[in-house]
Amino acid sequence: MSPVIDICSLEELPPGEHRLVEWEDPEVGVFNCKGELLAIEDRCSHDDGSLLEGEVDTDTCTVECPRHGSVFELRTGKPVNLPAYVPVDTFPVSVEGGVIQLEVD
Repeated sequence: MSPVIDICSLEELPPGEHRLVEWEDPEVGVFNCKGELLAIEDRCSHDDGSLLEGEVDTDTCTVECPRHGSVFELRTGKPVNLPAYVPVDTFPVSVEGGVIQLEVD
């Protein structure tokens, strides 16, 4: 069974917000996309740039890498345009007792 870590209370991550979670390797971005909690590796598969520094589109639940413009789906980790073509890892997120939890492996 994968470790589960507490991130923050649900109130601390309202819709449209995101947070960096430093858990060994890799770092993980947790996003609240219109009430849906999603987590992806905070690393562009094209050049290792931080995705959390990019623009988040809550209408499409995507994040754009600020370095070269690759856009990644927050639900699947798949890039939707070049130059990235390799998906990034995604992680299960849940809420237990009002606390956001992240399953890491």
